[in-house]
Amino acid sequence: MIKRPENNLVLSPATYAFRAGVSAAAVAIAVMAGPAFAQTTPATPVDSAQIDSASGPEVIQDNSDIVVTGTLLRGVAPVGTNVVGLNRDDILRSGVASANDLLADIPQVGNFGTLPVGTGSFALPVVRPNIRNLAAAGGSSTLVLLNGHRMVGAGVLQTTVDPSILPPEVIDRVEIVPDGGSAIYGSDAIGGVVNFITRRRFNGLAANVRYGFADDYQTVDASLTAGKDWGSGSLLLTYAYAWHDNIQNRDRAYTAADHTARGGQDFRSTVCPGGNFTDLFTGLTFAGPTFTPGSVKKCDSSAYSDLYPREERNTVFASLTQQLSDAIEFSATAYWSRRDTTTLSQTPGVSGTTNITAINPFFRPLGPSPVQLVSLSFDNVFGPTMTSNARFESYGVTPGFKVDIGKDWQVRAEANVGRSYNLVLENTINTGAVDAALASFNPATALNPYNLSATNPAVLAKIGNFQNYGRAIQELAEARVVVDGSLAELPGGNVRLAVGAEYHYENLASQISFNPRGVFTNSIASFASRNVKSAFGELLIPIFGEGNGGPGMRALSLSGSVRYDDYSDNGGTTNPKVGFTYKPVDQLTIRGNYGTSFHAPSLADTTSTSDSRAQILQISPFRAQGSLPTDFNRPTIILAGGNPALKPERANTWSLGFDWKPTIVPGLVVSATYYNVHFKDAIQVPPLTSPVLFSNPGYASYYIINPTLAQSLAKVGNLLLNGASSIQSLYGPTITPYVLIDARRSNIGAIKVDGIDFNINYLRPTGFGSINLGVSGTYTLNRTNQAVKGDPFIDELKNGTGRLAMVATAGGKVGDFTAQAKLNYRQGFPILGLGAQKRVGAFAPVDLFFSYALPDKGVLKGTLLTLNVDNVFDRDPPYADIQSGYTNGGTIGRLVSVGLRKKF
Repeated sequence: MIKRPENNLVLSPATYAFRAGVSAAAVAIAVMAGPAFAQTTPATPVDSAQIDSASGPEVIQDNSDIVVTGTLLRGVAPVGTNVVGLNRDDILRSGVASANDLLADIPQVGNFGTLPVGTGSFALPVVRPNIRNLAAAGGSSTLVLLNGHRMVGAGVLQTTVDPSILPPEVIDRVEIVPDGGSAIYGSDAIGGVVNFITRRRFNGLAANVRYGFADDYQTVDASLTAGKDWGSGSLLLTYAYAWHDNIQNRDRAYTAADHTARGGQDFRSTVCPGGNFTDLFTGLTFAGPTFTPGSVKKCDSSAYSDLYPREERNTVFASLTQQLSDAIEFSATAYWSRRDTTTLSQTPGVSGTTNITAINPFFRPLGPSPVQLVSLSFDNVFGPTMTSNARFESYGVTPGFKVDIGKDWQVRAEANVGRSYNLVLENTINTGAVDAALASFNPATALNPYNLSATNPAVLAKIGNFQNYGRAIQELAEARVVVDGSLAELPGGNVRLAVGAEYHYENLASQISFNPRGVFTNSIASFASRNVKSAFGELLIPIFGEGNGGPGMRALSLSGSVRYDDYSDNGGTTNPKVGFTYKPVDQLTIRGNYGTSFHAPSLADTTSTSDSRAQILQISPFRAQGSLPTDFNRPTIILAGGNPALKPERANTWSLGFDWKPTIVPGLVVSATYYNVHFKDAIQVPPLTSPVLFSNPGYASYYIINPTLAQSLAKVGNLLLNGASSIQSLYGPTITPYVLIDARRSNIGAIKVDGIDFNINYLRPTGFGSINLGVSGTYTLNRTNQAVKGDPFIDELKNGTGRLAMVATAGGKVGDFTAQAKLNYRQGFPILGLGAQKRVGAFAPVDLFFSYALPDKGVLKGTLLTLNVDNVFDRDPPYADIQSGYTNGGTIGRLVSVGLRKKF
């Protein structure tokens, strides 16, 4: 259990604006809904849109009120756009326990074929969906929606949405638009849009429980859904629980640090129990506890760290719909979710830059020098691991009205509010206390590194009492009004128009502390907020259609959309998109689109100051070629954290593709889409630790060698100073700082990527049931990266990036028995800079799914048994001669899950 600290932040400005946003939404809804409450005739229930999971919806079976991802218009598919979808059956067959795992099954998403890990850390507390694997800092280049609405972000140093708040049980389908979508949705939709569409109607009671196991691993998830459909409305309520065990690196051999048996490097550390002590004069090392001259002890410093942390999730989801009259429908969804993550980390120590001198009463002369460099782990006194806890709790409520105002016109007025509480407690050692104890001359306060247990327990307690504390509250409030309908009737169909406006408010209140547990005297508190006012519209013109189509021109539709967003902290931006859909024959659809997109820097990257600081190093480990040896002993000034001068990331995107449904082969769907993305002004951190910083002229503006006092004062400004009492104290008569480096997040790089998304699906009914075959994925034609403006673009496909990611499935149904085999494939790639290793292999795990519906009578009625075997051949991810030992995929190993689903 994580207890909230007593000194909670006061968020009165945020709360005031948050409530103001909600009030604005309520007023908008009341204005739109007010005139029509007199009519009371119930309406027919609305079904889900029928979307082709291969290439996007060509026809929506119920075109009355459904709005498909990628358009503002009701009842029509997004013109010119490829929509990748997963339906309810796909979700069931996947056997996943979270939305993160579900997205990892989609080749266009960057973490496809990996083990999505939300570490619960400051830097990366959630798994960030990333279509096309484009860069982003504290925000995201992929927009994640819930029923077409944004969700509140999670984390302390980022504002990314956490998809794990949605259990698969509440998801009806997932629609993914792997195209730029800022003309419809605004910020973040550079790589594309992921829209989770939840279940709306359910009648009865349903329960689901599943247990899974792998080597050194267990998982349990369960849910209970209750619903009532009374014709004119419905209410659905779901509670879902999920828990899984942790896996440490030592539980998986492929994470071992020593790769010498495979011809690779030895990544083991000298930070070990017993320690390594190096005489400063001779350079000779003595490994404890024997202290044999020339001996060196090595150990795997991550063996006891978690590869996959323990996690527990609780979620409540509710959906309500009610037809208030012939013309008015009210709907609302709400969720509450809490994720608790427990992470084991290897107990840290001190590396070879820490020293002990003869002044320490425990000093043991091992060589002629009175100074020894110390590498030491505290495993012997604190145990092999330290436990960190994190809690991410959020809720969201989205009410809305649909009001028919006559002649096929409708007004949609919606509100959206959300709040998240994020707490991260990372336990570690106090390195400052270690340095002080090593430098002490008093046996009562000194550290004995040669025999830690001989140290005063009070000294050890002080060293072990340290915590990296982070807490943040994020809030979201939105109000949106959209009006759409038919402008005119043409022979090819109705000209459709949608126009709307939106108000968006968000804030981030955070507090960070690096102190002994429970101490907040040096904590950094920050509050940042912004609002966005938007106007948008979309026009659809059917040039040819059923009324005037003919051979070679069965249908032709053109669309255009545009959106203007005015940010209170980043100014205004306008993003258009145009598209077409052309059908020369009934079986073939050709489509294309072009647009611009953007990602506004997140509050965590700009005005939030919780991690903004000037870090002072008393030495200069990062130096330009040709620097003097004595420069090492000069201070370094590093500016780190957020940057209020950040600009939006931008992209130009276009695509061209086709969908073919040949009538001579019923059930066959073939589609392909060429896509092209030019991503600019990518938010990144300059390469602080690399010599490239000084050798590449493109980074010249990010550092000053031999900065004057005036230059340093101007650059540091009012940033918090760590490591020195003042900037002036760094300037003495004989020594001054060697370099000032601006390592804050900046608009630096660019990416150009193009490729082909493809899908072939075949479903054939048979006398015994049905068979289905499918292959879908993405093939990268070109991918180049520009590290900094002015640099040439470098081919990433020649180093570290594979071309092909795909899923192949084969399955069938015989009576009440269903089976499917699925191959997830990530192609290997060439690799540079890893010594003898020149290529990383492919990763191709195979998953199996089986289900059996028990006889539909008596107590067995409505019962389904399921069996999933993921990674059936227990494949390890591909080897790489890097610290982690692997890359290009991730896995728990062979995971067997048995489930029971029951509807009452």
